[in-house]
Amino acid sequence: MNDIVVNIEKLVHGGQGLGTLPDGRKIFVWNALPGEEVEVEVSKSKKTHAVGFATKIIKPSPDRISELGREDIELSTQPLKIVSYEAELSAKRSIVKEIFERESVILPEFEVQSAGPVDRYRNKVEFSFWGDEAGLHFAHYLRATHRKIFLEFPYNDLIYQNMSDQAQALLQELNDQKIRASSLKSVIIRSETASKNPKVALALFVKTKTFPKLKLDNLVVYYSDPKSPASITTEKIYQNGSTILSDPLMGRALSYDVLSFFQVNLPIFELALKRIDHLTSGSTIKVDMYSGVGSIGIPTGGTKVLVELDPVNAKMARENAGEQPIEVVEASTEKALHYITKGAVIIVDPPRSGLHKDVVAKIIKEKPAQIVYLSCNPATQARDVRLLVDGDYKIQNFDAYNFFPRTPHIETLISLTLS
Repeated sequence: MNDIVVNIEKLVHGGQGLGTLPDGRKIFVWNALPGEEVEVEVSKSKKTHAVGFATKIIKPSPDRISELGREDIELSTQPLKIVSYEAELSAKRSIVKEIFERESVILPEFEVQSAGPVDRYRNKVEFSFWGDEAGLHFAHYLRATHRKIFLEFPYNDLIYQNMSDQAQALLQELNDQKIRASSLKSVIIRSETASKNPKVALALFVKTKTFPKLKLDNLVVYYSDPKSPASITTEKIYQNGSTILSDPLMGRALSYDVLSFFQVNLPIFELALKRIDHLTSGSTIKVDMYSGVGSIGIPTGGTKVLVELDPVNAKMARENAGEQPIEVVEASTEKALHYITKGAVIIVDPPRSGLHKDVVAKIIKEKPAQIVYLSCNPATQARDVRLLVDGDYKIQNFDAYNFFPRTPHIETLISLTLS
């Protein structure tokens, strides 16, 4: 299909502009903003919709602040860099409202909250690899394609400089040892946030169990089955130094591993923690499910139970709890349903898939006094909230947070109490 001209109606949850093709199908367009007329290269065409990339901005939006080319790394790492920050917040507010309205959930008035810088805020990044005649490079996939592009140092202006420096040190050592891209999967790089000399830890995922010894400190190397996703561990090969990091949240130091679930933008995460602390103050039975290393339940105080499936995270949650009388339960949330009781306050921060159906059913049956639900995916949160509202809960409070400036991601926090 040749390039076509499309008028963009709005931004959608994935970060694309939405338009309509001459045949009536919807098209999701990267590098496009509401109100714009753009020339689009279609990269995927299906019976129900198409996906493409704006190659020419015929009529720009007044909110546009830059134009990204197909080869620009910003399109992969921060596709909303094209729009003013005020317009980004406004668009995300509209997206959240629309998501909940589709589930017939009417939200109270809210604004998308922000804190801290809009760049150099990420304490975690993951790269894949690219190999050519010049050696190894870090790589990202191009938006709207299945093609990789390699990255130039300092790689990504959303991450800390010390992370780029350590990434460069790793790449240099891999090149010195003539490691081929075909034996590598990906690397996760993570940094402490608040320290004056923040520590960086790395987890390298490789496709062979006989990987050469590297000298870089605070590095763990994992064999990962080539048939599994890039960052899935199959077997630890070796480790240099420690990959445990530490950061303060609400004045309390918490430790976490390079592979632990831990928020990537701590200044704005603390905004959410303060709201959770306020919403749950005075509760006598507080249960934090999907708790990770305890990054919500421990700083907010008063938590009686942390439920976490991963044994490494559960071990660190016990260490982070210190002398607090907190029971750490090593189990999936759906296998710990007996902690959902009538008088409890239940805090949940589930994966993008949302709450397990058995968790929702147990909440509706037992009717805990309050549910506080932090989500990285408003779509699955809206689905779950619809079920809870039908099960006699009402919305007490709603907040949205721009945890990931310049990207499509939105985090939302909702508190529900019994009607």
